[in-house]
Amino acid sequence: MKFSLKSIPVLLLATLFLSVLVSCKQERNLVVYNGQALGTSYQLQFYAPERFDLVKQFDSTITAINKSMSTYQPDSDISRINAGDTTVVVDVMFKEVFALAQQVYKATDGYYDPTVGVLANAYGFGPDRPLKELDSTSIDSLMKYVGLDKLSISPEGKLHKNTEHIYLDFNSIAKGYCIDRIGKMLEQNGVEDYLIELGGELLAKGENLGKHQPWRVGIENINAPVEQRTYTEAVSLNDKGMAGSGNYRKYRQDSITGKKYVHTINPITGSAEQSDVLSATVIASTCAEADAWATAFMALGLERSKAVIAKNKELAAFLMYSSQSEDSVAVFVSERFKPYLIEPNK
Repeated sequence: MKFSLKSIPVLLLATLFLSVLVSCKQERNLVVYNGQALGTSYQLQFYAPERFDLVKQFDSTITAINKSMSTYQPDSDISRINAGDTTVVVDVMFKEVFALAQQVYKATDGYYDPTVGVLANAYGFGPDRPLKELDSTSIDSLMKYVGLDKLSISPEGKLHKNTEHIYLDFNSIAKGYCIDRIGKMLEQNGVEDYLIELGGELLAKGENLGKHQPWRVGIENINAPVEQRTYTEAVSLNDKGMAGSGNYRKYRQDSITGKKYVHTINPITGSAEQSDVLSATVIASTCAEADAWATAFMALGLERSKAVIAKNKELAAFLMYSSQSEDSVAVFVSERFKPYLIEPNK
């Protein structure tokens, strides 16, 4: 459910569906756009009294985010910074994402860390070839390049690194942030009711005027095959963002206990650990926040996630995890998440 920012053309010349629905809001029309952006699919649904030039504005938003924080675009600000360019002055978007990353990093005691990529590559979870020999000595040598607290942004807008070779990667938060920016773009054009979906992440505002109810979305059933995806729960979403993280389709199974688990990097110790959280879905005031927290819960594991949620009553989380007692998938739902769930037959 995660994605990668890719420097590719935005295929906005996709099919445009326009259907007219009568609503109580100035007879606004439902407009639906489908296409490809940031290496994944998207769908925009919104109600507007008249058509406006969405294509150019959408394209401009994607281009700006790619230029700021795409690790797949060699000349992006983040790529130049990772390559050691100290002359880069980051933009407002970069600063906002960095500030949110710092917030979640501190709240999770460092378990959410956008600088962990060097370890992921060493273990073979990233795009680079893994190290042939990975012992405690080599892990210790890599740990000096891990830690968001080793980075800061100067008043002039330049990113300062305590250690030169730190690699910063915002892929765990940038898609959600992109959705938020698209939402702002729609609102600037007078749109009050919309649902944005980009690669499985969502942002909803207002309501579905055609049905006179909040927007309804689903949480994927992790036991369903890829070709026959189904939803385990229905969610009512209004003025919130929702994001999910999970590598449950890449889980492993203990040959003795039968328990399912996924590998995740512990940024505190540098070791690859077995995580019992197979999927995390979070609802937050912005999609960027939801995106970051969903990633964080995957790294934290179930018990540490519960502890963080207990301290932060505002967190709305739906976690699917491998049961300790048997080979099955169980669910933990935080108190803040429960009101969003739609009861069957409603």
